[in-house]
Amino acid sequence: MILDYLEKSSERDKWVLARRSGRAVLNPREPYGFFHEEERSSEGKIVPVSAILLTNRECPFRCVMCDLWRNTLTESVPAGAIPEQIDFALARLPRARVVKLYNSGSFFDLKAIPVEDYEAIAARLQEFERVIVECHPALVGERVLEFRDLLAGKLEVAMGLETAHEGVLQKLNKRMTLGQFAAAADFLQRNGIDIRAFILVQPPFMRQEEAVYWAQRSIEFAFDYGATAATLIPTRGGNGAMEMLAEMGEFEPPGLKVFESAFVNGLKLKCGRVFVDLWDVKRGPECADCFGARVARLRAMNLSQEVADAVRCDKCEG
Repeated sequence: MILDYLEKSSERDKWVLARRSGRAVLNPREPYGFFHEEERSSEGKIVPVSAILLTNRECPFRCVMCDLWRNTLTESVPAGAIPEQIDFALARLPRARVVKLYNSGSFFDLKAIPVEDYEAIAARLQEFERVIVECHPALVGERVLEFRDLLAGKLEVAMGLETAHEGVLQKLNKRMTLGQFAAAADFLQRNGIDIRAFILVQPPFMRQEEAVYWAQRSIEFAFDYGATAATLIPTRGGNGAMEMLAEMGEFEPPGLKVFESAFVNGLKLKCGRVFVDLWDVKRGPECADCFGARVARLRAMNLSQEVADAVRCDKCEG
């Protein structure tokens, strides 16, 4: 029963793991993905970005909504593998000013990114003005400073806030409180490290009519604690656990209208940069005639950081 999952934290990992299917077969010496993109900087300039999705060991946290484990390994990568992955990607990407090293977990997890590779990783990133890595707040500490001191450019750490709704946050099995996020953010700020927050739009255990409100509250919380950017992510299914929650009435993916509204509200706050994650956006029940134009509008707003006119559609009267 879902109530057993919610009430017994010791059983949540088992509940999530029991609903998984298989994972991808990956080469530990190659990233599982990489691409070039553009992003608006805090100075208001459009800068080229190299995004590298590193292959490494699975995250130790079993968040109920996570599907990133599909592209992870069951064992730690050998020393030297992560620098090789970076070499592999950079040789195939155009030059950029910013690099994102996302590893489906936490960069500062000892079992994910070997500490002995920090120097070699940093050596490959000397040309970048900004290096963005991701990390669970519980793993933010002295290793962040060790890596920061090796870089020529500015370090930015992206942390999954997910939601400022404390009750929903606890049900996600992230093993984090809002206080812990705030403490990690304070540590990063005091040490001159920028913060980016990941925020879920309509996570499980949240009703659709609450989603836009809590997305805005979450954006406000992130900026209140020093974030310079917040990225909205539409909560998706596909990991087994989310399908079970959907059957129980505890989850439905956000419609594009909800996602658009959350983004517009975030931009109107004018507290900092707000982005929407369009890496894997797919059309659900939305109108086929206007879906492409609506996604293009969101992409343009990512770069402009201004609210654009809504797309009008004769077919769906959107």
